Amino acid sequence: MQSNKHLLLSLGLMLLCLVGLRAQEDRSVVLPIMPVGDTLQAPDFTVLMQQDSISETAVQQDTLPPASGALTDQVRYKAKDSIRMSQREQRIYLYNEAEIYYQDIELKAGVIVLDYVKNEVYAGRLKDTLGNYSQLPFFKQGSQEVTPDSIRFNFDTEKAIIWNSRTEQQANAGALGSEAMKVYAERTKKENDSVYFMSEGKLTTSKDTINPDYYIRIRKAKFVPGKKVIAGYSNLYIADVPTPIALPFAYFPLGVGRTAGVLIPTFGNDPQRGYFLQNAGYYLPISDYVDLSFNGDIYTNGSYGFRAQSVYAKRYAFRGNVNFNFENLITSQKGFSDYARNTIYRIQISHNQDPKASPNSRFSASVNIASSQFYRNSLLQQNLPNTQVNNLNSSISYSKTFPAYPRVNVSLTATHSQNTNTEAVNVTLPTVQGSMERIFPFAKREGIKKGVIQNINLQYDFNGQNSITTNMDDFLTGAMFDNARLGARHRIPISTNFKLFKYISATLGGSYEDIWTWDTSQRRFDEESQTIVRDTIDGFDRFNQYSLNAGLGTTLYGTFNFGEDKKIQALRHTMRPSINYGWAPSFDQFYEEVVNEATGEEIFYTRFENTLFGTPRQTQSSSLSFTLANTLEAKVRDKDSTATEPKKVMFLNSLNLSTSYNLEADSLKLSPVNLTGGTDLFDRKLRVNFGASLDPYAIDNNGRRINTFNIDAGGGLFRLTSARLNLTYSLRSSDFQNKDQDGQVDPDNPYDGDTYVAAGGGRTDGLFGSARDLNQGAFDDRDPDDVQNPSWSSKIPWNLNLTYALNYTNVNREGRISNNVLMFSGDIELSPRWKVGINSSYDFVLKGFGITNLRFDRDLKSFKLNFDWSPFGRFERWYFFIGIKASILKDLKWENRSQPNNFN
Repeated sequence: MQSNKHLLLSLGLMLLCLVGLRAQEDRSVVLPIMPVGDTLQAPDFTVLMQQDSISETAVQQDTLPPASGALTDQVRYKAKDSIRMSQREQRIYLYNEAEIYYQDIELKAGVIVLDYVKNEVYAGRLKDTLGNYSQLPFFKQGSQEVTPDSIRFNFDTEKAIIWNSRTEQQANAGALGSEAMKVYAERTKKENDSVYFMSEGKLTTSKDTINPDYYIRIRKAKFVPGKKVIAGYSNLYIADVPTPIALPFAYFPLGVGRTAGVLIPTFGNDPQRGYFLQNAGYYLPISDYVDLSFNGDIYTNGSYGFRAQSVYAKRYAFRGNVNFNFENLITSQKGFSDYARNTIYRIQISHNQDPKASPNSRFSASVNIASSQFYRNSLLQQNLPNTQVNNLNSSISYSKTFPAYPRVNVSLTATHSQNTNTEAVNVTLPTVQGSMERIFPFAKREGIKKGVIQNINLQYDFNGQNSITTNMDDFLTGAMFDNARLGARHRIPISTNFKLFKYISATLGGSYEDIWTWDTSQRRFDEESQTIVRDTIDGFDRFNQYSLNAGLGTTLYGTFNFGEDKKIQALRHTMRPSINYGWAPSFDQFYEEVVNEATGEEIFYTRFENTLFGTPRQTQSSSLSFTLANTLEAKVRDKDSTATEPKKVMFLNSLNLSTSYNLEADSLKLSPVNLTGGTDLFDRKLRVNFGASLDPYAIDNNGRRINTFNIDAGGGLFRLTSARLNLTYSLRSSDFQNKDQDGQVDPDNPYDGDTYVAAGGGRTDGLFGSARDLNQGAFDDRDPDDVQNPSWSSKIPWNLNLTYALNYTNVNREGRISNNVLMFSGDIELSPRWKVGINSSYDFVLKGFGITNLRFDRDLKSFKLNFDWSPFGRFERWYFFIGIKASILKDLKWENRSQPNNFN
């Protein structure tokens, strides 16, 4: 009896201690959530409470051993305002910034109620006096996160009921990266770690989860986090307005990483080829390093297209892609007079090796082979700008370096060059090259080399080729090898340099060549045809030749000072004149004579004619060449009064003159004077390049040059035979917005117009149009929500590119302008979500416009709208597209196009 009294007294004291642990109990609010009866009866258990090191409220840990069915781990919890335990209700109440941690489960909310008998927890929001809710529950288990309005969770069964849940699932986005699919449901039942059942849900990729601009409404669905959503009847809502786009059931993949799947086609009607399915196919991720996709087009008149693409990459090793396109184009129907069938193809291969993979060897490939009419007749809209491409080039090479002294480089290359207008194809299959670095046999490897002897140096290089010249009909067939030429050249250049009178640089040198060939020829008089015929002789043969050269050069400076108080303080003119002499003997021992017995004509020929590396010199050559290079720069007073030094401005980047004099010729010894130059104006925004050819000799009535100076024939000192002018101008709105207080343009944004050629053909400046896939958005790299609309009206981004080309021809005194074209392209963003672009050209000789393309892009937040229009010309067409930007739902789109006006 006494022991029972002590036991009762201990329990009473423990109860008083637990009650006394309350902090600010008078401000605690009980979560108004009525528990719903569970069909499964949870066993009783005792909660193990461990005090959190960062909790502001002391929590006592229970020392009683856990009963059967109790939690298998400790439950840690804390709250900012109060933690209250009710023995009568067998619950613990946590108020304001409440948190509970159990194994991999994390729960945060404004109010949390823990029922330690049913092993359940209830979490909800806080509501202030104005009726506003805050501190929404946050539930995390493993990598899955849910933000609901309220949640009921059972620790024992790990089942949960969630109201108004919101979660994000990272979905595949292909080349665009990872995208988040937002999943919302009014009521969700968590069955286990991997299965959720949802009622009245919404799926969207919109950034605005509270009021999305679009969503897919699903009535009932099974949700597997990180993998998929399988839904019943679903339809698309735009701005909360239902659309007729609906499906009786739907499947949404949510897996992170690449997964195989069907590529949804585009439906349409082509007036010339009938109804079609375009871009239907299948995507297959083969491994972590390579994938493969197939897609194609089919038309009801029998036309079809097939495309295959593979992208591969391995970090610190290599990356590349392979593309193959084939299209079978049928016009009209069999039996009609206008029936035609044409096949076109394109092969593109790109491979780049990481320099870290192998410092002394490298393999690279850039292949671009296509039918001559591929870009002009292709069914794909994105090939339109490449219709102006006239040359296709390819190269596959492997190089190896042997770093030991003297360093040797060896390379093996296969090249391809194709003209789409003439259909001429040149192939080297392969080219073998080898070279040895420059060595100085009479000087030490280290230190400064002085004098003529120590500066004597020599090199060695080897070039072997199998050159093929063919056409598109014979290309990639056995007939292309019929005219193959095989040859090799060994060359050893020797040179030295030294100073004369301190200011003149002198060079002496020579070159020895040894030419090998495997095909020679022989001429003979044919008695039957009474003509000279040529016979091909198979077998190895060779010839050698050598030459000598010498040169003098110096640099002259002329400075003109105008005073520090002038705007232009000084001018400096730099001249670099040089004169070179070259001599080479004749090698007439390699020439033979054949007599045409029918006419008595004597013909000299060499058996090496039409070989790969040319023929031996038949006559001795001795010539002088002269070049003069000029630059002009100025010192200009800086507008910045704090600047201590004047600015340097380049007025003339280059002005070069060159000509030569043939000492061995009996007439017309002077060559035409070639003049080239270039400069940049207006802060390097206007690039100017010009050139001209000036002939000192006159011409006769037949337009042939005669050995009479033009000035002696009544003309000027020189006769202008040709001239060219190229102007390239680039201007953008940022050029006016990035100026500092003194009006100077930001030097970090200079204009560079050196290279415009794109890797796959065409130009990168948009003058021929933009070779884009309209299924990719124009605003993907920019978030217009971050742009402030009020300032947009005064800072409308725009850019303008202009190129003007003028060619003048006067070889026979025709005085004709052969080329006079203005090309232009530009874009303007009328608003953060409106972008308009144009590219076109005008030919002043033919008096007509070239290919013209108008582009309209509209960003609709989650959607994008594109419209491309070529209003006239051979490629007159239009294309309209609207669809969801997120790649996971990119098949929710609509596109339409006109009939392209193509012909061969």
